[in-house]
Amino acid sequence: MAKAVLLDSGFLIRLMNPIEPLHPVAMRWFRSFVEQGVLCKISTIALAEYGVKDDLEHLPMHYLQVLPFHYNHATRAAKMMQTVLRVKQERGAEIHPRVVIPNDTKMFAQASSEADIQSFVSADSEARKVYNLLEQPDFDFIDIRE
Repeated sequence: MAKAVLLDSGFLIRLMNPIEPLHPVAMRWFRSFVEQGVLCKISTIALAEYGVKDDLEHLPMHYLQVLPFHYNHATRAAKMMQTVLRVKQERGAEIHPRVVIPNDTKMFAQASSEADIQSFVSADSEARKVYNLLEQPDFDFIDIRE
């Protein structure tokens, strides 16, 4: 099975904006993936986030495979969020009755549900905090800030 990574919107923002301080780092990571034959996947969730600030047509779509968010991902996201909320509550956080599943957790569920995805690639250190609350994630977290 081919190796794949799931790129988040923060990574794409750094990749596509040459004035971003992390642009050179994102370019190195992206080139490395492409040169090593690693499939770069992008969630429809990340596409929606990215599209708020820039036209999706600017993305290098010929190098990206779109990953729609579907029922299996939703089921996995709900389970992951239950774990995150439990851990946060154990640490003393106040949990409100109506909880929204953040986009990062939804994309983590996609990474976990897709057998070929080995890593989630991000420039979002806050997403790393949520990742660290997951019980035995079956994918790596690559933070290009590190």
